[in-house]
Amino acid sequence: MNWKHIFTGAAVFALSAALLAGCGTEKAPSTDNAAEMGKIIVGLDDNFPPMGFKNEKNEIVGFDVDLAKEAAKRLGREVEFKAIDWSSKEAELKSGRVQILWNGLDITEKRKENMLFSKPYMDNRQIIFVKKGNTAVTDEKSLAGKTVGTQSAGTAEEYIDATPFYKNDVKEVKKYPDYVAAFMDLENGRLDAVIGDEIVGRYYMSKHPEELEALDVVVGPTSEFGIAFAKDNTVLRDEVQKVLDEMKKDGTIAKISTEWFTKDITK
Repeated sequence: MNWKHIFTGAAVFALSAALLAGCGTEKAPSTDNAAEMGKIIVGLDDNFPPMGFKNEKNEIVGFDVDLAKEAAKRLGREVEFKAIDWSSKEAELKSGRVQILWNGLDITEKRKENMLFSKPYMDNRQIIFVKKGNTAVTDEKSLAGKTVGTQSAGTAEEYIDATPFYKNDVKEVKKYPDYVAAFMDLENGRLDAVIGDEIVGRYYMSKHPEELEALDVVVGPTSEFGIAFAKDNTVLRDEVQKVLDEMKKDGTIAKISTEWFTKDITK
């Protein structure tokens, strides 16, 4: 695949996710106050290529980052990208420390209870990745007796936790703070397989073409990516959705998608 930004594995994947949380006595700005200041604070996991990650210049880049920048530009608003502990994303949103979660976030019924979502803009499948040449893993059932990795607080983890097979038949499930760490362990032989986001995995594979391969085996339900807002922040959600609809209609989203994925894979 051709990508908008080409980085070496060492440049991109040696970067660990920054964990930023509000602390001290300063009160976090509310969503309404942030809106009044004209700034949109986007929360993301900055080690989640190609959706949002740090490049060799320590700049946050990515497909979702480009979408957010264009949306903010059309809204006439400043945008700030804030790296957060992804497992605490709902708390960050609820507290007002961020106004938007825009980082390959799956829309789920459980998350809808606490967050307001945009329309889905991309499908995401969970598939199996193995070290190249591993013929012992061919499908989900063949994971029995194997060591499997995935990212914490993600859709694959939710599926694994809810499926008895992984507790009863799989040797061990290891959970990582991000997929980069999981794929590195897969390369180094500490895992037999990784179950994770197809988009992220295929991007990683493009940087390690001789190391990993993907099995075209969907594990669990296919999900949809959406942009999340605080439950009561319908105003900002509607503003962002309006410009997204415009970007879709005029071909801007397709152009950005093609730059990152070589074709338009958005909805």
